[in-house]
Amino acid sequence: MGNQTNRGLLTPSSTPPTDDRFANLPIRIKDDQNPQAPSPNAMLVDTPEEHIVEPNGVDNDDVAIITPEADEKEAPVLATDYKTMKEHVLPALIDEPPILEDQVHTWEIKGWRNLNKKEHGPVFQAGGFPWRILLFPYGNNVDQCSIYLEHGFEADEMPEKWSCCVQFALVLWNPNDPSVFHHHSAHHRFTKEESDWGFTRFLELRRLFNQPYDGSTRPLGENDSVNISAYVRIVEDETGVLWHNFNNYDSKQETGYVGLKNQGATCYLNSLLQSLYFTNAFRKIIYQIPTEQDESMMNSAYTLQRLFYQLQTSNTAVATSELTKSFGWETRHIFEQQDVQELSRKLMERMEEKMKGTPHEKALAQMFSGKIKTFISCINVPYESSRVEDFWDVQLNVSGNKNLLESFQDYIQVEKLDGENQYYAGDEYKLQDANKGVIFQSFPDVLHLQLKRFEYDIQRDTMMKINARYEFPEEFDAAPFLEKDADRSEPWEYELHGVLVHSGDLNTGHYYAFLKPAKDGNWYKYDDDKVTKARKLEVLEDNFGGPFRLPNGQIRTLPQKKTPIMRPNSAYMLVYIRKSRVDQILTPVTEEDTPPHLRNRFAEELAAREARRKEREEQHLYIGVKVVTEATFQQHGGTDLTYFDLTPDQDPGAPIYYRVLRQDTLEQLVAKIAADLGQDPRRVRLWIMVNRQNKTVRPDAPIMDLQLTVEETYSKATAQRDESLRVWAEVAEEVNADGEPIWPSYQAQANGAIVKDNILLFLKWFDVESQTLKGVGHVYVRLDKKVEDLVPVILKKMGWGEKLPSGEKIQLYEEIKPTMVDGLRGKETLKTEELQDGDIICFHRTHVHKSRLGLGEIKPSEDAKSSDRLTDARDYYDFLLHRKVVRFCPHPQKADVQQYPQFELVLSSKMSYDKLSEKVGEHIDVEPTHIRFYTINGANGNPRTAVKRLSNQTVERILTPPGYGQMNHLNQLSDALYYEVLDISLAELDTKKSIKVTWLSEGITKEDQYDLLVTKSGVVEDLIEALVKKAKIPSEEEAGQIRVYEVSNNKWYRDLDRNYPVISINEYTTVVAERKPEEEVGVTDPNQYITVFHFQNEPSRAHGMSFRFLIKEGEPFSETKKRLEKRLGIKGKSFEKIKFAVVRRAQFSRPIYLQDDDILYETAEREDYLGLDHVDRSRSARNGGGDLFLKG
Repeated sequence: MGNQTNRGLLTPSSTPPTDDRFANLPIRIKDDQNPQAPSPNAMLVDTPEEHIVEPNGVDNDDVAIITPEADEKEAPVLATDYKTMKEHVLPALIDEPPILEDQVHTWEIKGWRNLNKKEHGPVFQAGGFPWRILLFPYGNNVDQCSIYLEHGFEADEMPEKWSCCVQFALVLWNPNDPSVFHHHSAHHRFTKEESDWGFTRFLELRRLFNQPYDGSTRPLGENDSVNISAYVRIVEDETGVLWHNFNNYDSKQETGYVGLKNQGATCYLNSLLQSLYFTNAFRKIIYQIPTEQDESMMNSAYTLQRLFYQLQTSNTAVATSELTKSFGWETRHIFEQQDVQELSRKLMERMEEKMKGTPHEKALAQMFSGKIKTFISCINVPYESSRVEDFWDVQLNVSGNKNLLESFQDYIQVEKLDGENQYYAGDEYKLQDANKGVIFQSFPDVLHLQLKRFEYDIQRDTMMKINARYEFPEEFDAAPFLEKDADRSEPWEYELHGVLVHSGDLNTGHYYAFLKPAKDGNWYKYDDDKVTKARKLEVLEDNFGGPFRLPNGQIRTLPQKKTPIMRPNSAYMLVYIRKSRVDQILTPVTEEDTPPHLRNRFAEELAAREARRKEREEQHLYIGVKVVTEATFQQHGGTDLTYFDLTPDQDPGAPIYYRVLRQDTLEQLVAKIAADLGQDPRRVRLWIMVNRQNKTVRPDAPIMDLQLTVEETYSKATAQRDESLRVWAEVAEEVNADGEPIWPSYQAQANGAIVKDNILLFLKWFDVESQTLKGVGHVYVRLDKKVEDLVPVILKKMGWGEKLPSGEKIQLYEEIKPTMVDGLRGKETLKTEELQDGDIICFHRTHVHKSRLGLGEIKPSEDAKSSDRLTDARDYYDFLLHRKVVRFCPHPQKADVQQYPQFELVLSSKMSYDKLSEKVGEHIDVEPTHIRFYTINGANGNPRTAVKRLSNQTVERILTPPGYGQMNHLNQLSDALYYEVLDISLAELDTKKSIKVTWLSEGITKEDQYDLLVTKSGVVEDLIEALVKKAKIPSEEEAGQIRVYEVSNNKWYRDLDRNYPVISINEYTTVVAERKPEEEVGVTDPNQYITVFHFQNEPSRAHGMSFRFLIKEGEPFSETKKRLEKRLGIKGKSFEKIKFAVVRRAQFSRPIYLQDDDILYETAEREDYLGLDHVDRSRSARNGGGDLFLKG
């Protein structure tokens, strides 16, 4: 009801008014007046009929404005005639809720002009609850009087979770002339939150007194007096949600069940999943699928088990995202509504695959599958042709049938083949009169019935939804539809278990389900995340479709029109359970029925969520501390002292993380760190690390006061750019006799003074041999020392002896920031070089021409010149700056994944294309000139276009091309490439054209794909030679002529002449090659051929491989089929299931199905196709056509 308040009509007293356009439509009842004539101030609102059903087919509001009509010829209604007035102002409701009690209460008001701004009428009883009228005589912030109905409870008297559903009318009338009145009616669910409801704009004040009311001779109010009558009808809330606004609605609490979240357009999926979930035996079978060894989110059986377990145990709506991801669906598939029947069948197939080899591999078939026989039985001779097939659902025609039983009768209706349509009963009986039809041999325990609500409309030339009324029973007997000798040891009676509903039209709509979880329980409505109790009327009558009906059975029509208002919602799938098997199918599912590993996994996930919740709740009490130690620095191979955004499990050089109470003291923190380092806490000192202006993070000064809290220390640390406190932990190398540490700098004296004699420097070594950068440690040096004095210190730290071999020196640099590494001058002091606490000195060994105090000029070796090995630390820092880890994957279609593995290389983003090829070629032992790279689509992992070899092409430009991040590059991975190993060099490849050819080796049943390279100046004959060589098939001289043709959209497009230039072959068609059948050798007349293609149900749903087929004059189709069977390579039952039809070339033409005695040569015209109607068994995961697929 709450959503109605936005309309400014029916509102609680607290709702702000809207402008005058939304004033109420007043009703006047006079003999000489038209009750439908609008007031000058009338609001433009939908009539009741139009308001009930919005164009999209969804009941948009919970409150209906009821504006009763009056017959002009009837006697005037008097406000004092309460019985007549009640019938007039309280018409029957669409919901038809049972009426519990009617009450009328009149409040006599005298002295209107002396009333307060807000007045309450006397309390009266209705339905056992107190009520009263709430009046704003001068308007509730509007220029009209405002009148509401409200409950009369005192603040402390209202029962907990009280609600009451009320239809009511408020009538304001003249005490002296009860024929003059004004009223409004509504219905509402009264609650503690919505305690009053009514009409903010009940009537304009200027029309209340001093002027005749709407053509009457008297005003509504005379002598400053009026009466207000409240007509209150208490109705029963059978489902607990009548006129509910669903604010704070709890499905679990109200019904015991939870819904499924809608990801976008997955309501069809949700309705099917709920139906399967409440088929309890099915749920038990799913739990039996062995998944303990494959708890992967890509395993659809495991994710379905998880979904069912959550529906069983969760208190809130469950997400289906895990399941759809395991299907392989992407975001675009989430917003595509699919066919529920097809989804159900594919889901069953996938679960059957998962159960193969287990004791339950036939359980689904035993529950959902029945048997049906298709037959042609001769009337006059003992000859019958028949086949028996399994079925998992029955598709019943809605069009032309009034109910379910008529549809079943229509389904098994026998067609008589006689006259020109006689059946050929073999050579013995020739043409005979026969009966053709289908009959059921058995029905499954759980019977899924698909109602064909969507059909092709020839008149409109499009698919349409059939909204005709179609009834289905709660119970029915299926025995009349079984063949005579079917097993009747148990009754074939079925009872309704589920109704899946579609509301809307062909293009838009919504799906939900009505299900009865227990044998003798209630019905419930499962509408995505909301579950509500449902009445039988909602399950049956409301989903029969057809026009709306009034409670008296009459059809509702639009005002002043005879057009009936059609229901937008109707059942499209029914679930029946065999009555004798109900107890087995609806067997209770307990916690013990769920797999133990599933329970354990959810217990672990619950514990993890609880820990995270507790952590979030206590987050304000804690703070993170990131600690750099000597050990982590020595493991660090990059710039600065560490990478603070990494964790130890990602990088051993990452800082150690502590989560400590903000009120902990530094002394407590030091104790924790010292314990982990295995040190006496007295020997551990923490240095605050700060952000320098050059964006590096270095130690600034030691923390001297250990009584400060961690939070105080964090607050005092200037230039913090991290949510955690960052510190460097120093361990004293020397202690005095008392075990107290001796610090080289910032040593506290007895008098409290702090002595700072030395500066703290960090040393890094660039190892030229291993091409790595390593942290060495820290040293203290006086500022007045020279740079060259660091050399002996380094030699000692590295254990290189007192001096290096002759001709080797140490080169020293300062790492100012990642992009700035400057050489140091040996004769200058540290102070002159502006070194300070926390600076980093990088060094490496090098050869020199002449000695210069260990800082000589670099003389690269010949090996260094000829390789890409770096010999200068500055070059290595540049490499670090442009370092990129790239993953190389073998091309999924063009590379042998067994021969060529997936691997990673550390590269420079400045590396050229040729250098990249060399690196990859070296890794996989292949000539670099024979490697081709492809970028990768980040959305689906498919290869994009090949990377071009250009002079300015670099790794950076390949992975993140100019404009990266814009629409054309949004889906490209920036850290991975596909690679292909070619048979020829890229240079030679530029002279070739790549053509993908489909080779048909066994009819059309086996398709082999080959990528062929043909000289751009070549012709189709060269393409054939390349195919023979690549596919290793016999040549034309050995095995017969090969022809090449093109297929577009699963239909033959054209034959390619042997002299046709390959450069002109269309890149957007499929090139197909096959041996020319013997019967076609020498046939050159194109009129003797017909194009054959495959489709499923509708010619627009083409699939499979198309081809040209030779037709023969005078040949009956029974013989043509034999040649087709040979040509197709499809045999046995698979071939028998194919229906053959002539399809006109005109768009949307209907197929003309062929009989055995038809002659294709005469039936088909020149431009016609021969269509093969059968199920597409080879659908791949593609979109655009809405094809449904499940991967996991």
